[in-house]
Amino acid sequence: MTAYLDHAATTPLRPEALDAMLPFLIEHYGNPSGAHAVSRRAKQAIEEARDVVAEGLGCRPSEVVFTSGGTEADNLAVFGADAATVACTDVEHHAVLHSVQARGGRVVPYAEIGSVEADLVSVMLANNETGVVHDLPDVRGLLHTDAVAAFPWLDVAALAQRAHFISISAHKFGGPKGVGALVARRPLTPIIHGGGQEADRRSGTHNVAGIVGLAAAMRITVEQRAANVERVTRLRDRLADGLLAAVPGAAETGERNNKTAGNCHVRFPGIEAEALLVLLDEAGVCASAGSACASGAMEPSHVLAAMGISRDEALAAVRFSLGATTTDADVDLALKVVPDAVARLRDST
Repeated sequence: MTAYLDHAATTPLRPEALDAMLPFLIEHYGNPSGAHAVSRRAKQAIEEARDVVAEGLGCRPSEVVFTSGGTEADNLAVFGADAATVACTDVEHHAVLHSVQARGGRVVPYAEIGSVEADLVSVMLANNETGVVHDLPDVRGLLHTDAVAAFPWLDVAALAQRAHFISISAHKFGGPKGVGALVARRPLTPIIHGGGQEADRRSGTHNVAGIVGLAAAMRITVEQRAANVERVTRLRDRLADGLLAAVPGAAETGERNNKTAGNCHVRFPGIEAEALLVLLDEAGVCASAGSACASGAMEPSHVLAAMGISRDEALAAVRFSLGATTTDADVDLALKVVPDAVARLRDST
C-alpha cells in the first residue's frame, strides 16, 4: 500500500469536484465571454461558483477574482493593490516573499509585523511548512493574507474578516490544480492584460471546469471541516506521538495546539531529510521536506531559519501532512517505516 502523507503539497481530487467538472469538460464547452446560449451556460456556472466561493470566504460575490492558483492570487494582491509600500513576514510562502522583495518591500519577523508602517502588509493565516497558525495584526494600511494552507482547516471567513485581500488555491482542499481565487475588497490594478475578464482585474479565458471544481470542493470542505479537523487531529497526534517515542532525538516543530490539524512536522537529527524521503518513498510513504515548491533544493527552509532552528536541524526536517483521505492504516505504515529508515541512515554515517 501507499501512505500518502503529503496533503499540504496537493490533495486528491474530491469526487464531488470531479462530478461537477465533467459536464464542463465535455458538453458545456462554451467560452463564457460569448453571448450565445452555449457561452451563457458556462457564464452561469462561473457566477454560481462565485456565489459559493463568496459564502465560503465571507465576502461579496463581486469581490471574488478567479486566478490560476494561489501563487497568482498572491502576486495579484502584492502587485495589484493600491500600495506604494509593501511588507510581509519572514515566514511567508515564496509567492508572497519574492513578490514583496521584487517590489522593494520590507521583510520582517512575524512578531514585528504589526508595527511596520506600509501601505500593504501581508501575513499568512497558517504556515504551509509548519502548520503554525498566525493571528492577523491590526495594520494602518491594507492587509493581505495567504490563506492557501489555512482553508482546509480553519474558518477563513471568520478569521480573515479584516483582511482586504485573501488568497486561496483549489488543489489544497480537494479541488483541481491550476485554479484559485483572490478576495479583493479594494480596487486592483491588473497584472495580466487582455480581454478584461473578472471585471478587468484578471484577463484571460476562464477555466470553467476548474472554477466549478473549486466551488464544489469548497462547499464540501466547509460542510465537513469540523468533523474532518477532529478526525485528522487524532490521527496527526498519534503519528507525532509515535514518531517522537520511537525515534531518539526527534523533535516536533511548533506548538501542536497552535497548528493546523493535518500538519506533523518533525526533525530527525543526524540524518538528511532528502535521503530519508528516498527510503520512505521506496517503502510506500509519501512525505516532503519543507514546502512542495522548494522540495529537492537542499537548502534549509527560510521558515525554519526564521524560527531560530539551526541549518543542520532544518535539513533534517520532514513534513508529514494528513488530509481528508488519511486513514489509520496510513499512520500505521508511517510508524512502522519511519523509525527503521532513520535508524538505517544513522547507522550508515
